[in-house]
Amino acid sequence: MLTIAGSAIQRLEQFLHKQHVLFSAVCVLSLVGQCMGIGEVIWAVNCGGSSHTDVQGIRYQADPQKIGQASDYGKSLLIQRVVPQDQILYQTERYHMSTFGYDVPLSKDGDYVIVLKFSEVWFTAPNRKVFDVVLNGEHTIVSELDIYSRVGRGVAHDEIVAFSVKGGKLRVNGETSQIDGKLTVEFIKGDYDNPKVNAIYVMKGTLDEVPKLPALPGDSSREEVEEEEEEEVVPGKTPKSRRPSGPKVKDPYAADDTSTMLLPVFVAIGAFIPLLFCLCKL
Repeated sequence: MLTIAGSAIQRLEQFLHKQHVLFSAVCVLSLVGQCMGIGEVIWAVNCGGSSHTDVQGIRYQADPQKIGQASDYGKSLLIQRVVPQDQILYQTERYHMSTFGYDVPLSKDGDYVIVLKFSEVWFTAPNRKVFDVVLNGEHTIVSELDIYSRVGRGVAHDEIVAFSVKGGKLRVNGETSQIDGKLTVEFIKGDYDNPKVNAIYVMKGTLDEVPKLPALPGDSSREEVEEEEEEEVVPGKTPKSRRPSGPKVKDPYAADDTSTMLLPVFVAIGAFIPLLFCLCKL
């Protein structure tokens, strides 16, 4: 009897091991699927730093820019809102006492997204470093950026802007200009300290294909308050519903795939049936 029970337990352990391997494989395939969902990154640079490949597989080249000053002062901080492997993208930076920028080779038509990475590693108060970002010498894509005011000190912050190129024309935020084989992104010197950037990449694709940073605590409630304050109330007129500005960002922690949610249930059932069968034989 004990021999039969021991054999049944051994078979059950083998079965559970196979189920564990299967479940692990499914998890790996899920992660690979997420990485494959990223658009085609055509240019990326770790500003002020050396080459780096991030957790999404994006390969950043070492900074080729000679204008301005490269700095790794941010290495003295642990950057929040980003995994440890990719903190280096927000710890190194390039700044300049005047306007400076980068030229991105860009000749093919299509839909694109530019991702600008920032973190404030020096100032400990708002209104100390404020600047604009301009695309193609004409289009202000980020206005009066105050990194500390947005997220605080030592916190990752991304500015993500979609644009398109067709027939030698650049189109961004409803504006159009000529483009000739390259895209210029400039960081404009303002009245407060020096413009800077930590990393940049340009991707051929859409906003939905861009990996997003996790949301900061309280972001949604703060946006709702700002929208309510901006809504103009006219006596005798019903206020119109407002759409939030900017692209809709998916919750990186939301599980939309119901099949993935049901998988542990199937695994549990699969493990229980052989156990029940063995117990019945006993």
